[in-house]
Amino acid sequence: MILTDQERLDWLRLIRSENVGAIVFDQLLEKFGSATEALDALPDLTRKRPIKIYGIADAQAEFDRAAAAGARFVAKPEPDYPPLLRHCDGAPPLICIKGKTALVARDAVAIVGSRNASANGKRLARTFASDLAAAGLAVVSGLARGIDTAAHEAALTPGTVAVLGTGIDIAYPPENAGLQKKISEDGLLISEMPPGATPRETSFPRRNRIISGMSRAVIVVEAALRSGSLITARFANEQGREVFAVPGSPLDPRAEGTNRLIGEGAHLLSKSQQVLDALLEMRPRLHPEAPAAGPVPETEIDGSTRAAILSLLSPAPTEVDDLIRESGVPAQQVLGVLLELELAGKLTRHGRQLVSLVSKD
Repeated sequence: MILTDQERLDWLRLIRSENVGAIVFDQLLEKFGSATEALDALPDLTRKRPIKIYGIADAQAEFDRAAAAGARFVAKPEPDYPPLLRHCDGAPPLICIKGKTALVARDAVAIVGSRNASANGKRLARTFASDLAAAGLAVVSGLARGIDTAAHEAALTPGTVAVLGTGIDIAYPPENAGLQKKISEDGLLISEMPPGATPRETSFPRRNRIISGMSRAVIVVEAALRSGSLITARFANEQGREVFAVPGSPLDPRAEGTNRLIGEGAHLLSKSQQVLDALLEMRPRLHPEAPAAGPVPETEIDGSTRAAILSLLSPAPTEVDDLIRESGVPAQQVLGVLLELELAGKLTRHGRQLVSLVSKD
């Protein structure tokens, strides 16, 4: 499926609108059949608390800035979107890409680790990256200092993918500007952030879920206990990916995170062949392509139904299935009420199946 320019513009406007995250975006698309119809319906869904809908001029400015940087936006149903990522909960509806898009068709393995990496850690990252790239795999990382940089450099010629926590036209860290330019020419850059977006603390966990989501396996070379690499490993576990970790000395803080991962069930990694053998064994199948979504028939939600569902919610996370069972309300109406609450900023979603009321404190 290829979106028209107008459809892609509407997708961007919808995902950038207030309180519309990736999961809400999917629900709106399922409910109304298109981003255009969803945008038209948003004012009625949130009539008690109007939300800001992203403007046409702002969306077009994003497209223009991306094009000026030699990049473009790709939507989830389109061929150049990473196929494994497409089927992850909370996958970004749109990503901005620049470089050799053929890399998304390759099986990918992520290599991540400490920014303050040891010489041995960098050497191992280069060895793994070089071996895996030579075997035809795309090596994915986050363009950070240390392990990420070593992995990208070693896999640059065969093919590496850098997922950014900034806009695709922003070089970060600054010392990797040259490497980022080389990857844009010989590899692939990916970002879900708007062009021009500067680094923010909240951007990097979002980047990490893309790194793991588009990869069949994640290798953690070095990681302290509070490392962002452990966030990537957690996402990988949630997404059903294989996690490999390199053991290290208990005296080195950079090994505390990887040693813990091994204790929690990650594969202990010493040779690249272990990853290749595991990939051959598991060969996880891609999810079947879903048929194009059409509008879900509209059902009226009255005040008593809203009140019944609201009474079952609290600041503690609750299973959506429990709400459906306890309320006795049809699932589509429960989901409709939750969608209204989330768009109004009154509901927090913890993954796809857990929801809670926003605390008033």
